[in-house]
Amino acid sequence: MHKLQTQGVHHITLNGADRQTSLDFWEGVLGMPFVFEQPNLDNPGESHLYFDPGDGRLITIFTNEDRKPTGKPAPDDPGDVHHIAFAVSQSMYSQLAGRLDARGIKHSGEKDRGFMNSIYFRDPLGTLIELASYRFVPPVGATHTDVLFEAHLIRVEMGDTSIGDPHLAIAIERLSKRNQRSLSD
Repeated sequence: MHKLQTQGVHHITLNGADRQTSLDFWEGVLGMPFVFEQPNLDNPGESHLYFDPGDGRLITIFTNEDRKPTGKPAPDDPGDVHHIAFAVSQSMYSQLAGRLDARGIKHSGEKDRGFMNSIYFRDPLGTLIELASYRFVPPVGATHTDVLFEAHLIRVEMGDTSIGDPHLAIAIERLSKRNQRSLSD
């Protein structure tokens, strides 16, 4: 049986609030350019807003003028979306708490995840949003996923519970050696 091989995330679509609330949050708060809009082709009573999260892919939001922010967290039952994470640079990450505070948006405060730093807060309809910044740069010829895969193997080998800086440093060293040849070897 052959796999249905994917090649990355194409887009993510969320149910949003009304049009203006959605625009204010996705472009106004998160800075995602509003790319285009069309009707929701499966539900003519809704609009379909398209935003660029920063990598040329799409985040799309179905809006409905009857959906207003409730201030309550979105459901967190099995099968529901727990959160959606977006990448930010380290320089932006260092300013997130202050910028969220300035807007009056409640957030988790800074979270150290070992291989990345995160801040969590909710969109207008209660979906948990994470802004995350990797604490490493992959070596030439490798991706963040390559480094994390290698760091995981090292972490398990060392008997540690989660990936941290020592695992990342060794992973980057190993990947660099594999991807960059040297005559001194």
